[in-house]
Amino acid sequence: IFLSFALAFMVKVPVFGVHTWLPDAHTEAPTAGSVILAGVMLKLGTYGLIRFGLYLFPKVMTDLAPIFLTLGVIGILYGAAVATMQQDIKRLVAYSSVAHMGFIVLGIFTFNSQGLTGSVIQMVSHGVSTGALFILVGWMYERLRTREISKLGGLAKSAPIFAGVFTVVMLSSLGLPGTNGFVGEFLILLGGFSSARWWTVIAVIGVILAALYLLWAYQRVFHGPVGEAGPMEDLSIKEMLIISPLIILIFFIGIYPKPLIERVEPSVDF
Repeated sequence: IFLSFALAFMVKVPVFGVHTWLPDAHTEAPTAGSVILAGVMLKLGTYGLIRFGLYLFPKVMTDLAPIFLTLGVIGILYGAAVATMQQDIKRLVAYSSVAHMGFIVLGIFTFNSQGLTGSVIQMVSHGVSTGALFILVGWMYERLRTREISKLGGLAKSAPIFAGVFTVVMLSSLGLPGTNGFVGEFLILLGGFSSARWWTVIAVIGVILAALYLLWAYQRVFHGPVGEAGPMEDLSIKEMLIISPLIILIFFIGIYPKPLIERVEPSVDF
């Protein structure tokens, strides 16, 4: 019974092996569809693993934990490695989702308060950061009609505010201390180190790879000579108002996560 539940949730997460639908879905979806998918729908899988798997089938989940931990760690490394080589910036963000969701799976199967709290916070943080990245990539596509990294370049010269906002969101996605991405990842790694040590040690490589693929993409898109797509119009006041709440959340969760942790911890402390 647990395996039938787990298979459905694994596809939804998506866990490595049943993840192949996600990059195509993100790439083909309009901006709003990608934001809803990243911000809400993927979390139904990890929520299901916690709420139904952990509370209905605790013994089976404990027995099968090594399999799920392995799949989660493979997802972290595979998602990061494939994201590094993407030429379409939206597809790069999509593969980064596979890596981030791998961290959440790792946290769930630590079976301790720190790891589970980190997983739930990372669900929220991933929705904020990746949702904001998809919004920014969507605005970029509306202006330049391309997402090919090779055709972009030097955008910081013509759109400095856009470049600055993208920097903040990108740094939150790779888990810079002081942003929302750090809090969840740190708690997951902390919880994992005490109960799934070797999986966690390997998963840390994914944090390094995240810095590689995001910073390298940023360098190629926003710095250097102006690309084939040409210069880009900067953010309007309306667009700034749209993205500002997400920027505020990035820093609020990153600097003062206590209200969120206090809200989450009692529901996962068992």
